[in-house]
Amino acid sequence: MAVNAGARLDRLPLSSFHRRIMWLIGAGMFFDGFDIYLAGIVLGATVKSGFSTLGQNAEFVSTTFVGMMLGSLVTGFLGDRYGRRFSYQANLAIFGCASIAAAFAPSMQILILIQFIIGFGLGAENVVGYSTLTEFVPPQSRGKWLGFMTVFVVTGLPVAALLGRLIIPAVGWRAMFLLGGLGALVVWYLRKKLPESPRWLESIGRAEEAESLLLAIEREVSREHSPLPPPRLAPLAKHSRELASLLSPAILPRLILGSVSLIVINSLLYGFVTWLPTFFVQQGLSIVRSFNYSLVMALGAPLGSAIGAFTADSWGRKPTIIGACLLTIGIGGFYPFIQNPARLMLAGFALIIPIYVLVALLFAIYIPELFPTEVRLRAAGICNTFGRGAVIFTSFLVVALFRSHGVAGVLAFMIALLIIEIAVVLALGVEPKKRRLEEIESASVAATFPAEVRNP
Repeated sequence: MAVNAGARLDRLPLSSFHRRIMWLIGAGMFFDGFDIYLAGIVLGATVKSGFSTLGQNAEFVSTTFVGMMLGSLVTGFLGDRYGRRFSYQANLAIFGCASIAAAFAPSMQILILIQFIIGFGLGAENVVGYSTLTEFVPPQSRGKWLGFMTVFVVTGLPVAALLGRLIIPAVGWRAMFLLGGLGALVVWYLRKKLPESPRWLESIGRAEEAESLLLAIEREVSREHSPLPPPRLAPLAKHSRELASLLSPAILPRLILGSVSLIVINSLLYGFVTWLPTFFVQQGLSIVRSFNYSLVMALGAPLGSAIGAFTADSWGRKPTIIGACLLTIGIGGFYPFIQNPARLMLAGFALIIPIYVLVALLFAIYIPELFPTEVRLRAAGICNTFGRGAVIFTSFLVVALFRSHGVAGVLAFMIALLIIEIAVVLALGVEPKKRRLEEIESASVAATFPAEVRNP
């Protein structure tokens, strides 16, 4: 039974159905971002109060990313095996409950252990959230919608910074974990009505379920847009579900591209952005002034993500990635030499913007598009595993570079990574702009098998 889920979904006009999917996935992604950025906000307070040391803070960050690395890997396999819906509900419950437990941690050692569990849930959410929305949104606006999903995530940064500024000096850092956990569990309840991906259902042979779900979606959309345009049917390219298929000549370069890209952007985020409050405190600023600096700079995060969302479908993925890398290198080159406080905040704000253009392009848009439906979550999970895993070592390297060379040493390392990213995108990158997922998948199959094998 040919359901043609991809063609039927891609021809649907954007409607309240798509907006509901985006808001419910986005709400969970917001608390994912809130909990991730919470580390940078809380650690400045824990080290200032004596609850932790700088070394323990590095261990806290590294442990978070051990959990995120394993969460990314495990959810990739579970999501392709048991479905997108199962995965995004399970991980939200995990990091919500663990965040509440973190608020009552009696010592930094216990908090680090709980943070590992939080990290596991956070790593899973990042993989399954973007990939799920990718499979629902039509190609002509997929970049914009996925980019705006990143706005949900990175809004967690200024919100965490603002709440940290208001709450931590008054009642302490524990309340921040409590807020994040309770919010995640509320979203978990609301998200119970999200549908499974028809593309995934068809890819594993559950055609009747896919057909029934698609009919319900089409009926809902047709109430706003009737008649629906006919689907552009095309032969379906069946991709292998075997793990070995990730090493095929078409998929392996994309896997390398995705892994390198996520290593670079994770290092930028968690080797520089989340360490800013701690850097400021170590340089002699008060905890309140540190939060003020961080809050102003954090406002560039949603702006950068929005720019990435608007440019991905018009400029294309590759040109936007390369342009944002070059801009980050240019601003980062002179940032460490600024002494005036006002100029420092302004330059930091300008530096955050292209970093978060990259966040939108790499995390949300580009990586999920690269892989066929049958292995999308596994491939994205493996890329995220490498990206998160790199931060385990980056955290200790950042501390060493900061102690020996200050912020300039940290930024020099980040610039070197950006140069590598530009080279890899130029060498291995594909351009998915306004192309159907099945069209990109067909190109993968065509590159993997010769014509006489594809068409016997």
